[in-house]
Parts: sequence; structure tokens; C-alpha cells
Amino acid sequence: MTYRVVQWGTGNVGQHSLAGVIDDPRLELVGVRVSGPDKDGHDAGELVSMAPTGILATTDTERILALKPDCVVYTAMTDNRLVEALEELRVLLAAGINVVASAPVFLQYPWDVIPDELLVPVEKAAATGNSSLFVNGIDPGFANDLLPMALLGTCRRVDQVRCIEIVDYSTYDNPAVMFDIMGFGKPMDETPLLLQPGVLSLAWGSVVRQLAAGLDIELDAVTQTYERVPAPETFDIDSGTIEKGTAAGLRFEVRGMVGERAVTVLEHITRLRADIAPDWPQPAREGGSYRVEVTGEPHYTLDLAMFSDNGDHNHASLVGTAMRLVNAISAVVAAPAGIRTTLDLPLITGAGLAARGDDRIS
Repeated sequence: MTYRVVQWGTGNVGQHSLAGVIDDPRLELVGVRVSGPDKDGHDAGELVSMAPTGILATTDTERILALKPDCVVYTAMTDNRLVEALEELRVLLAAGINVVASAPVFLQYPWDVIPDELLVPVEKAAATGNSSLFVNGIDPGFANDLLPMALLGTCRRVDQVRCIEIVDYSTYDNPAVMFDIMGFGKPMDETPLLLQPGVLSLAWGSVVRQLAAGLDIELDAVTQTYERVPAPETFDIDSGTIEKGTAAGLRFEVRGMVGERAVTVLEHITRLRADIAPDWPQPAREGGSYRVEVTGEPHYTLDLAMFSDNGDHNHASLVGTAMRLVNAISAVVAAPAGIRTTLDLPLITGAGLAARGDDRIS
């Protein structure tokens, strides 16, 4: 069966999912939704340096709805426009359109994470449209659900599971995220959006709660903690300049608590240079990696390093984020209506050589 697909957003993640949709013989690209006039009217292939497709990008949501696609791959920026993004998802679901999305990340497993006034309209829209929504990303994403769940399924006893991102963000080109949201390059006494009270738990509470649900554990609370370190000198990253003394390293934890014990933990260690905070945990491969640590019987440490022939670790992570969404389309279209999670869906795999009809993997 061929599914009719719209790509919504062509930024850091969306450019890769758009290319994936164009490449996949199981999918038919029928539309592209963009946010600005600079891409409006351009051919989808042109937007990702591929051959023309005949599908022109549009900023008009009504035109997208009129296409009646089976699924929308939603990769629009949401961190600084949550209310608008939730309304876009609500409209799509109410129109009977299934959605696979990279964000908002709290919709990965939203129950007991976000207030009802944010969650209920999305759930009602899915019920009205008999449609399904699956939200993923590489964080949250397979490094924080599929990998730990595979390990947890082999344990006799689990005392704690910890999912860690250890990544150099210097090549991540998104000034809004890097400076305005995460606070890099800002004075150390200035608290950015991400570190405002409760925001970390809102953004990543879905990770620790989904892990707990997979373990059939009821959490008593979700807590958060963080620390930052300054730049030792002025230097440049892809998003701009980091002045000496401003924030250049961030480490935080979101903890799912049972009593006084942290049982499910999400930890991020983010540097803008390899020599920042050398005493913090180091990646398994230069640039960055993901780590799953299970304390129990037995203990596990699993490192996942990302790299690509076409770019660095950040590029590889973006491709992985995008392609899990693209490869999930058939499962999400077939799923019962509502917000679906990794705990609901079957194992997601790629198209492979036979489906692509050639002798390469790209």
C-alpha cells in the first residue's frame, strides 16, 4: 500500500524527513507546508537538493488540509511556539489526518506530564478525526525508549535506568534554540527559558514517565536539577559567538522518583567544546553519543555513537530523528485513534534495499 504524505517543516529535521519521503517507494509526497515566504512556491526537490518532484511548497494550511493526506510528517519548530504548534496538531487530527512528529516532545508520553488544558484538546481532536499521533525525536526517541526497553526486558531486577545524552552542540546551527532557549552565550546569572522552574520536567518528564510505565512502576514525583559552566575564552560555534565567561556547558537531570529514590533518569551533558567541563562524563566517540545505564541484576552500560559519511554526529542524529518518523508512518496510520507511544507501536524498520529497488543504502 502507498501512503499519501505531507511534509510540514523543512528545517534541521524536516529536510531529512522530506528527502526520506521522496526516496521511499512506499510513500507518495503530495504536499509540503513551510513557514516562510522564502520557501513558498519552491519545488520540494529543490528544498533538499534533489530532482524536481512537481510538488510545490506552500504556507497555506487550508491547501494542505484539502489534500486529505494519510499522514503528515510534522517537524516544525515548537520550542518557542507551543500553543501555535498544539493548535496545528489539533487541526490536523480533527481533519482525520494521522501525524508523526518530532515535537512537542512532551507528547511522547504526555499523561501526568502536561496539564489537561493542553492535552485534552489534542485527544479530543484525534477521537473526532479517528486519527493517530506519534511524537518522537532522537531525544526523546529511540535512545530513550527502544534501547533501554530492550535492556530492561532482560533484567531480573531493575533498581535504576538512566538515559544520557553526551553531545557537543557546537555544530548544531539553530540560534533560537542555542541562545534563547538553552541559554548558551548568555551571562551565567541569566536564567534561560529551558532552565526556568518546571520547564525541564515539562520537556523531558515524558521520558522518565514512559520508562516507568514500561517497568509498570508508578512514580511519586518528577524532579529536576542542573549546573552550568562558563566559556574559558571567546570562541565561535555554528550558531554564533560565545563570549568568555558566558554559558558554554550545561548538565541537567530529570528524575522519576519513587519515594526518595530516583528510578528513571534522563541526563543531558551538553558542551560547546570538547575541553569544557572535562570532569563531566565523556562521549563514547568524538563529538557525541548516547548512553543507557541500568543498575540491577544484571548491570548494563550501552553506548550508541552517531556518525555519517555525509556529516558529523549532529547530522547523523538529525537523520535518525527524521527517519524514525518516516519509517513509522505505516504503523501510525494503522494504529487505533489517539496519542500513540513507543509502548503501543510494533517494531519500526526501514525500507531496506529490496523496497528501494537498488543496490545502495542512503
